[in-house]
Amino acid sequence: MEEKFIYYNNLFDIYSKLLTEREKEVFIDYYQEDLSLSEIADNNNISKSAVGKMVKTILEKLDNFENILEIYKTRKKLSNLLKEENIDSIKKRIAEILN
Repeated sequence: MEEKFIYYNNLFDIYSKLLTEREKEVFIDYYQEDLSLSEIADNNNISKSAVGKMVKTILEKLDNFENILEIYKTRKKLSNLLKEENIDSIKKRIAEILN
């Protein structure tokens, strides 16, 4: 669960501008403020199931954005390159990323 939590927070950092204001608020409440679905529902005068559906939709959108744009995947590859010391290897891997 912890890995999934970190993953979706990273995707949110990258793609949040593509979400509606309401989706951003719900994501922040659930994933960053650690509010329960019931607490979010009570705060917004909607049902718990509506909040659950919204969270699911938000995660699907974030996954879809990443599947299309692959920004997180590319950043992860580039981050791993920072550990590399061989300049020829770095150049080769950057070329692979760009292709």
